[in-house]
Amino acid sequence: MRTRPHKETWLKRPPRATVSRTLRPWLTDPDSLTARIRARCSTFAVRVLRQRLALPHRDEATLLGLRRGELAWLREVLLVADGVPVVFARSLLPRPNVRGAWNLFHGMGARPLGAALFADPAISRRALTCACLDRRDARYHLASAAVAPLVMPPRVWARRSLFRLHDRALLVSEAFLPTILDLPE
Repeated sequence: MRTRPHKETWLKRPPRATVSRTLRPWLTDPDSLTARIRARCSTFAVRVLRQRLALPHRDEATLLGLRRGELAWLREVLLVADGVPVVFARSLLPRPNVRGAWNLFHGMGARPLGAALFADPAISRRALTCACLDRRDARYHLASAAVAPLVMPPRVWARRSLFRLHDRALLVSEAFLPTILDLPE
């Protein structure tokens, strides 16, 4: 059976009853996640896992305004602090948006996308939403495969938001690995 994302799990804010006090700031901070991680480690790196045309999950396609079966540019990376993966990030950009407004996306390589997003004042960010991903969600399995042989817990929290530049959207999702909590406050 193919796993897929559950649209109804994306929430406007993390529930106090199920999200730890230490994880809450990671899920709700609207500023650059890259900058937040960099401030808490000696060495920061981006490990590119995939960058290619791909079929978005249904809920991602809906957010991006894509038709069923329409491909988007996909970039999946691990954000690594002091040699330890702490975040699995997934970015999706509709194909027509690669030219012009979001041309920077095409040649990112191992550079952090967050640094580029927060450096341009013309880029706006929509509200963050968060979800608890488990084995029923394809993104959970993607994150798990990316950090193998490390064992993933049964659930991980993720956040996502749309960035807009000249009315063209880019979707960024970030799943927090348990190791994020090992970084200093």
